[in-house]
Amino acid sequence: MNKFRLSLLTLAMAGVGSLACSAVAQTAEQAPQVANQQSTNDSNATAQALDSVEVIQVRGFASSLFRSLDAKRFGDTVSETISADDLGALPDVSMADALTRLPGISAVRTGGQAAEINIRGMSGGFVFSTLNGREQVSTSGKRNIEFDQYPSELINSAAVYKSPKASLIEGGVAGTVELQTASPLRNEKQHTFTVNARGMYNDRANEVPDGVEFGHRFSMSYQGKFLDDTLGFAAGYARLYQPSVATQFVGLAYNGQKDTNDDGVNEFISEGFEIQHKGGEETRDGYMAALEWTPHDAFTLKADAFLSKFDKEAFARGFRVKFGGPTAALGNPTLNGRSVIGGTFNRTSSSFTRVEIVNDDNRDYDEVSSFGINADWDVTDTVNLSFDVSHSSAKSDFRNGLLWALVAEDANADAPVLDTNVSISYLLNGLNLPSVGFNQAEAFSDIDKVMVSKYGIYPFVNEDEVNAYRFDVSWVLDMPVVASLEAGVRYSERTYKNDRSVFEYGSDGAFLNSQPPLRLTADMVEVVDFAGDFANYPSYLAIDLDKALNSWFPQGIPQPVQTWGIGNPDVINSPTPGLGPNTAWSVQQSGDVYEDVLAAYLMANLDAEVFGVPLTGNVGVRVVETDQRATDLADVGGDPLKGAQNITDDAGLVNTRYAASIVGVKYTDVLPQLNLNFGITESSQLRFAAAKVLSRAPINRLASSTSFTISDDGEINGDSANSPFLRPFEAMQYDLSYEYYIPSGAISFALFYKDIKSFIQDDVIENFDFKAAGFPVPDVYYPDNSGRPVSTTNGNLNTAVNNQNGGYIRGAELAFTKVFDFLPEIWSGLGLQGSYSYTESEVSLVNSLGGEPIETTFEGLSQDVFTGTLFWNYQGFDARVSARYRSPFVSSQVGIDEQITNFDSETVIDMQTSYDINDNFKVLFQVNNLTDEPTKSYFGDKAQTGTIQFFGRQFYFGAVYTF
Repeated sequence: MNKFRLSLLTLAMAGVGSLACSAVAQTAEQAPQVANQQSTNDSNATAQALDSVEVIQVRGFASSLFRSLDAKRFGDTVSETISADDLGALPDVSMADALTRLPGISAVRTGGQAAEINIRGMSGGFVFSTLNGREQVSTSGKRNIEFDQYPSELINSAAVYKSPKASLIEGGVAGTVELQTASPLRNEKQHTFTVNARGMYNDRANEVPDGVEFGHRFSMSYQGKFLDDTLGFAAGYARLYQPSVATQFVGLAYNGQKDTNDDGVNEFISEGFEIQHKGGEETRDGYMAALEWTPHDAFTLKADAFLSKFDKEAFARGFRVKFGGPTAALGNPTLNGRSVIGGTFNRTSSSFTRVEIVNDDNRDYDEVSSFGINADWDVTDTVNLSFDVSHSSAKSDFRNGLLWALVAEDANADAPVLDTNVSISYLLNGLNLPSVGFNQAEAFSDIDKVMVSKYGIYPFVNEDEVNAYRFDVSWVLDMPVVASLEAGVRYSERTYKNDRSVFEYGSDGAFLNSQPPLRLTADMVEVVDFAGDFANYPSYLAIDLDKALNSWFPQGIPQPVQTWGIGNPDVINSPTPGLGPNTAWSVQQSGDVYEDVLAAYLMANLDAEVFGVPLTGNVGVRVVETDQRATDLADVGGDPLKGAQNITDDAGLVNTRYAASIVGVKYTDVLPQLNLNFGITESSQLRFAAAKVLSRAPINRLASSTSFTISDDGEINGDSANSPFLRPFEAMQYDLSYEYYIPSGAISFALFYKDIKSFIQDDVIENFDFKAAGFPVPDVYYPDNSGRPVSTTNGNLNTAVNNQNGGYIRGAELAFTKVFDFLPEIWSGLGLQGSYSYTESEVSLVNSLGGEPIETTFEGLSQDVFTGTLFWNYQGFDARVSARYRSPFVSSQVGIDEQITNFDSETVIDMQTSYDINDNFKVLFQVNNLTDEPTKSYFGDKAQTGTIQFFGRQFYFGAVYTF
């Protein structure tokens, strides 16, 4: 026991001494029992070790780096951390920006802002995230945490665990991100109050009609200790209001084929492209509170709450080109291999070639909340108990409102007729903007030509929540090798709900007599010109959505509903059978997923010597039982012998075609894990980690909507796009890292290898047991026109499956931090922080969106990722420039539908300067995306343009007051 305490204190003294920023304040007998505290909260172990040291602050950015290095050095896993001093210091709009400055971590930008993070070449679906040690659900509708939902001002620390240990909640093949809010009793000062205010300006907003140029950030927080430091309270509020602007070209997938050069072989034709202005406003309000009570040294009770509301109102205006597929007339085609990248499309009597003037209005209301209570009790000097109850919920209400307008021969005619004289010329230019031409170009901004032809609104409403209960116990042992034991059990219940609804009126490709188009008036429209890089593209009419809809629907705009559709032949009480849209998808794509998880672990913390080398770490195993189920609508063709029921939608229409049930599977995973840390010298250590890890399938892919048939001989066969029978992604992973701590800095090098066991893909499950899975199939079936019964037998289910052909992901990371304090005084605060990561994988995915199927890399994998920060501090003046680079990678872009494309490399540069006027007040100036780096993507080959999107620079000026 004493040997274990002394070992930790020796490490702490060596680390802080090497950084020249602290001194020893307590003796070995006063050092905390770190192993005892690990079971209470995994992320507190490092902080507890450092409590034994009195820290003399190094001012400026260097101090936060030193804290991060200390946390990394004394952690028991391969990890990266960000200290409280660092969060929100650079233009970190959210935690996504902050995390991308860590080695091996990159971001996918959405609307110009970092949102999803990738770790070691794996996308956000493989990243598990916790807040205060508790599982977090997401507004993404998947499992991907959208880190822009979390204000950096309200997060006290962050850690990325690249190697797991048994006490961490399972779920991260790529890694686990642990966010921590404030613990008021651990605050150094008795009372702290901070106010942070910044104004914001986007320099591209003036290029977007109705674009908002100015925004702001504001936050305030308080931490205080009362009743002789036995009661602590913390609260915080952070508000972000910012413009969201972009100008973009989006190429659409190659989903048509035609022999364009009479060689007897079909070439691939794109669906078309979009050229648009995007704008809007984003408002995020975040709230945090914590109450901590320690009536005596052996017991602590803490309650904390976190709430973030992110409201986004966005519009997209411009035009969408539909080439018309193989039925259009194509002249002068330009080919890239077998894909058409240029030519002239002319409408024919059988094609739908057209230009749609789009005025879309999207509203996204996202809310995340997390609540928890934790009780921690030192029963004896060697036994600790911890009990935790938590609730995490997320709700996303995305309303996708689309307004289509088409060119008429004469918009003033009593019966307007679509102008079918359409000719579209284009030539892609790789990762530069393409050349385009339209014979109707002048009509796009002519109120006497343009008419609104369709309005549609398509809400996506997702609700996701998890309730969890956790009990942990630890024993400190007086043994030669095992310093302590930890064990625990956790039970969670997760419910995911997806609700789709719809309202449609009119047609996006024609003028309907039954739902006539809208004649526009001058007060509804504004002629909009493209500017800057897009100045050569034609002007168009921007339509005021509210005015147009109020005119089109004077009795009020109908609200979307979840409905079978009035034109659905299976609806038995349709008011107008055979007329109107068939919107059964709004019911079929709605449903619930239930996931109950029971996990238990046992872990031994190690403290020993091997051939005179100190050894610490842990070895353990985690056993996880998962019970996952989903509601299912099985298309049984209305056959009551197959369970067909009368199912009523929100509009009161009854469908007789489907059978409803709940289907699913239960399974158990055993996850052994090992972390070994060898203290080679007082300033260097070697780490080795090995573990079996898992990431569950995206929760929306566990939803179920199935059709099945029974043949005359009784064989059951089915189809389902998603599947509640999907098992987790599994991998064996190995990490080897070396860390060398130099005066005022550190160097680290790491190798990693992940042996991925399976991926999700569409395939066939043979001899599938439909009845055992919960499908409403009969034991006996009566074939049509036959009075004889036949026994049913299991056939195949075509669905999403776990492909067992996995592969490896492997790579290396190098990180360097150094403050050049040996320089003359004015330059003694100069420093550099940098990292480089190399990742490769034999895993490949087949993508046919660019035409001929090609192999692409694993989604989210960039071979090269670099982060670097050059900083300087002198007499209250602090300046830094940060850059993050990632080489090409595969991810999704959003056109008409989500499309998986290749993204080009990108370098995002941020900068900040600040000056401390006194100990309490400082002013700052920041620039985010200093070089206005665009996002560019392509369909497998750079000649086949995907997205070219510019977001602008964001400038911040503000002040921080602390007392």
